[in-house]
Amino acid sequence: MHCTGRDTDCFVLRGSASAFDGEQWPTSRVLSVPMEDKYKCQQCRQVLRKPVQAMCGHRFCVHCLRLLTSSGPKPCEACRQEEIYEEPMSILNSDQAFPDNAAGREIASLPARCLHQGCTWTGSVKEYEAQHEGQCEYEQVQCEACKNLILRIHRERHADRECEARTLNCKYCKVSFTYNEIKAHDETCVKFPLQCKDCGKKKIPREKFNDHSRSCAKSKTACPFSEVGCKAVIENGKPSDHEQASTMEHLRLLLPMVLSLVHGRADGLPALDWQEDPGCLYRAPEEGAHGGARAAPAAVDLDKKVSALENVVCVLNREVEHNSVTLEAYSHQHRLDQDKMENLGNKVRQLERMLTMRDLQLAETEQLLREMQFCTFDGVFVWKISEFLRRRQDALAGRTPAMFSPAFYSSKYGYKMCLRLYLNGDGTGRGTHLSLFFVVMRGKCDALLKWPFSQKVTLMLLDQNNREHIIDAFRPDVTSTSFQQPISEMNIASGCPLFCPLAKLAGKSSYLRNDTIFIKAIVDLTGL
Repeated sequence: MHCTGRDTDCFVLRGSASAFDGEQWPTSRVLSVPMEDKYKCQQCRQVLRKPVQAMCGHRFCVHCLRLLTSSGPKPCEACRQEEIYEEPMSILNSDQAFPDNAAGREIASLPARCLHQGCTWTGSVKEYEAQHEGQCEYEQVQCEACKNLILRIHRERHADRECEARTLNCKYCKVSFTYNEIKAHDETCVKFPLQCKDCGKKKIPREKFNDHSRSCAKSKTACPFSEVGCKAVIENGKPSDHEQASTMEHLRLLLPMVLSLVHGRADGLPALDWQEDPGCLYRAPEEGAHGGARAAPAAVDLDKKVSALENVVCVLNREVEHNSVTLEAYSHQHRLDQDKMENLGNKVRQLERMLTMRDLQLAETEQLLREMQFCTFDGVFVWKISEFLRRRQDALAGRTPAMFSPAFYSSKYGYKMCLRLYLNGDGTGRGTHLSLFFVVMRGKCDALLKWPFSQKVTLMLLDQNNREHIIDAFRPDVTSTSFQQPISEMNIASGCPLFCPLAKLAGKSSYLRNDTIFIKAIVDLTGL
């Protein structure tokens, strides 16, 4: 079970997407110096990537060790080969291995060079991973469209001019298609320019070419006497000129047919009465005749009809074939459009999810900034409460009976706390006093702190003339759940329901100035 260059926990220098036929590049091609055994992974025998050391002292790539012990602890084959196998030390267990940072630093400082042909980059292994790996212009990467391997430096040129699966727009009808479909599209494009072979006119759209062919003065058709052997091809609009110029030729072609009819009468066939009529010759059978003389012209007419119908069928077959090709092209284009719409829909949904996550992160960041704006880390906190009268009215009406202060801390990694204030009192102080409580909150470093919380807490309503502050202090009851390690966002508040009579805030009170009061909390940090 060996690692590959595509595993993020294995050494990326062992292989890459540019390796031939998926094989791994040898590590010696990357390192500028011979690789020592102490830098080899005991599993994959390549340079250690994120090295970890087992209890027996052998080193492994972190990913190799995970794969090796994925189904449970395994014996160390290196210990067996060295004949120093000793249980339980030689039993490999990923939970008991520890990162070998010393070996990792040594490997990071080894000199390296780029393994891709044509690249002259040199530096350390650490610099290769951080600056050059995955960015080398001479690395072979796979084109997302045609799946061919190309050099990264040629990727843009390949996408624009060489990729067989690149998307193009028809310059005539503006329809999108891939490069390898260009011939099929040109065969069906209704705007594709054609050239009339008869008159030489160019740039006739395919959708209008049939109309042009019917009206083109130089378009040629077969002579009406082609049935009797005339091989002339006549331009549109000039049939009369040809008929006048070739009257004798047409009569000569008709002579064998006439003679055959005459010889047929001499051989005993029913007599035909030939009459002359301006513009044509026709025969009138004798009264009562029902033989070959009547059948011969009927057969000629039937042959002409059959020939005409055959021509019509050929034309219809060509039209059906052309329509089939066009329909197939349109169906293929429709499938391409459906795939493109589905891909765009997936991208839109992905962007919407990313936008939602960004909004949540932004809201969390804004909340954190608001908390940090008033946050202290020395156990002393001053809470400024403005718009006191409006907030008290909200408390009287029951809209906002209580309000919480921003959080403050005993130290940067200490207890997290806040204050809870009832402007119309709570419990025994409802309607007569301000009630002020102390709240222990759940912090990020609670596991490192001493519990229960036992520090002395002093609460003060500040006299803005700095004469007589209202002060109340208490030591926590260590048996109360209010001061145990929090298991929710905050514990039950504990403090002073009769903190300050509301009468002291009436009139021209020194505690209430400009509709603002100040409350101060001091946490004794002795013993922390």
